[in-house]
Amino acid sequence: MNRFFSGPLLAAALFLALPASAAEIAGTHIDDRASVAGTELALNGSGLRTRFMLKVYTIGLYLPKRGEAPLATASGPRRIQIITLRELGAEDFANALIDGMRKNHSDTEFASLQSRVEEFRNILLGLKTAPSGTQVRIDWLPASGTRLSVNNEIRGKDIAGEDFYRALLRIWIGDKPVDEDLKNALLGKR
Repeated sequence: MNRFFSGPLLAAALFLALPASAAEIAGTHIDDRASVAGTELALNGSGLRTRFMLKVYTIGLYLPKRGEAPLATASGPRRIQIITLRELGAEDFANALIDGMRKNHSDTEFASLQSRVEEFRNILLGLKTAPSGTQVRIDWLPASGTRLSVNNEIRGKDIAGEDFYRALLRIWIGDKPVDEDLKNALLGKR
């Protein structure tokens, strides 16, 4: 009897020991892990951003631990990773992100972010365009701030303040997200 159960039990144990599989969304590959500032992060959730039935980008949210509250003031690095699925003009992309931040903050809250929002916008405008397949990473580095990287190249200087990073996260997972289904996917609820 032990031999009968040992094979299936061993197979089940090996299966359970395997890391979570990476996500494949709209032809893009999203890794199940990322390393930010020397910290291993887990893919919390991923999804597809569409607009008027057009596929715009895939996005993944990486956290120190799956299921933690991403908008909480928990310490440690975090990452938002975006892969474009069509060519995006920098101005349209920047304006969409800023509009998403504005919708999730009161006028007073948004005013306190204004100078950093403009700094971030100017960094994005320097891109001119993001062709299909462009990889955009927005990392929170506790020691220095929010870092934007495009195709593994750091753009601009880090933007101080965890409140700014949380403001960016609210675009996708705030009270008024760009897409409710996408919010649920990033929070690992689907």
